[in-house]
Amino acid sequence: MSTTLVYIAYLVAAVLFILGIKNLTKPRTAVKGNQLSSIGMLVAVVVTLLDQQILSYSWIIVGMIIGGGIGAYLARKVQMTSMPEMVATLNGFGGGASLFVALANVADPSMDSNTVAQLSIAITVLIGAVTLSGSFVAFGKLKELKIFNDGTIKIPGGTLGNGALLAVGLLLVMLHTNSPSGLLIVLLMLVALVLGLALVTPIGGADMPVVIALLNSYSGIAAATAGFISGNTVLIVAGSLVGASGLILTQIMCKAMNRSLTNVLFGVMAEGGEKIDADEVYAGKVRSSSPDEVAMMLETAERVVIVPGYGLAMAQAQHAVRELASVMEARGTDVKYAIHPVAGRMPGHMNVLLAEAEVPYEQLVEMDEINPQFEQTDVAIVIGANDVTNPMAREDKGSPIYGMPILNVDKARNVIIVKRSLSPGFAGLPNPLFAKDNALMLFGDGKKAIVELTASLKEADA
Repeated sequence: MSTTLVYIAYLVAAVLFILGIKNLTKPRTAVKGNQLSSIGMLVAVVVTLLDQQILSYSWIIVGMIIGGGIGAYLARKVQMTSMPEMVATLNGFGGGASLFVALANVADPSMDSNTVAQLSIAITVLIGAVTLSGSFVAFGKLKELKIFNDGTIKIPGGTLGNGALLAVGLLLVMLHTNSPSGLLIVLLMLVALVLGLALVTPIGGADMPVVIALLNSYSGIAAATAGFISGNTVLIVAGSLVGASGLILTQIMCKAMNRSLTNVLFGVMAEGGEKIDADEVYAGKVRSSSPDEVAMMLETAERVVIVPGYGLAMAQAQHAVRELASVMEARGTDVKYAIHPVAGRMPGHMNVLLAEAEVPYEQLVEMDEINPQFEQTDVAIVIGANDVTNPMAREDKGSPIYGMPILNVDKARNVIIVKRSLSPGFAGLPNPLFAKDNALMLFGDGKKAIVELTASLKEADA
């Protein structure tokens, strides 16, 4: 292919990437954005293969068939509750792919005198290896594998240790750039793999949305630096877009959780305060209810806000919730869904979950917009959301979540909390919301409780 045609095709791919990311910012256009980005990647891959004058496509075709088959299988079979683990894994594969591109070029003698290429190789190894090991630790934590959650893996040093590892990594990058060496690259890779473990291992499950966004950014940056190694313009553009958008998303997540980006970068998150006794918080104030009683409350409700959380995903109750909302809407009730930026275990988890149940996009209302409306809400139904509704974030300066923006569900006239028990959320804190005068607990499996509630409401209309 001529150079002009290649650059025109790369420009088309880059425009498709930009339009794709733009459309991914809204639930209504997210599917279209995904399709545009996919087409852009297809164009980039095909043009790159044709431009490189490859003698045999046999192994490439085999890899595409195997990889495409695995990807298609996972996309169809992975449950919505496991989507965060899927995203973490894909981040790791992205970082790993860039890492292996860099390693493959270490032995290329034509690279020895190319300072930019050697610097790119070293940086790609550093970022790619951090992304690879960090992402698989995130996967283990999200999967609740014991080895990653019971303190079995302990890396001493904390912030100072992480800083020291980063300093050693940067030193090795400089040394390799000045005097290319396979040994230095191997040492750099080992240091980076340990750094990835050290950054993510101390972080708790409550902070995984931030971690996933950050690792997504790392995978993009690694891809961009890999583009400099191969001189591939579209890879640089695509990686830069992913890296930049990932950092912006990370900053949004940090704001939503009252975290510092610096602390995220060095693996310092969610430091605990004094242990809070749940018995003191609840002290016999918690009142339980039944589906029939809640249905009577909903009969007269004009405005209802549903607050989904990870518990809803675990119970796979999104379709049951959608049916409940439909029954209420048929009665003339105004129903909305309050979406906290970090509800669930990855950015946008609740949006994806509710979209699967075909909840109208206009009913999904972000935290800043819905919070002023709670005081005019007759009933707020909280399903599986804990930390993002915990008033301690507003009221208790000694709480580890103090200052974190939350959904102000406690300001609604009535609050129904659908939950199996009074167990704490990811932050390990009791929730004073459960003991409020306007709150009722509907204990039980989320899906079963909502189905029974819907049946009771239908009986009232019969």
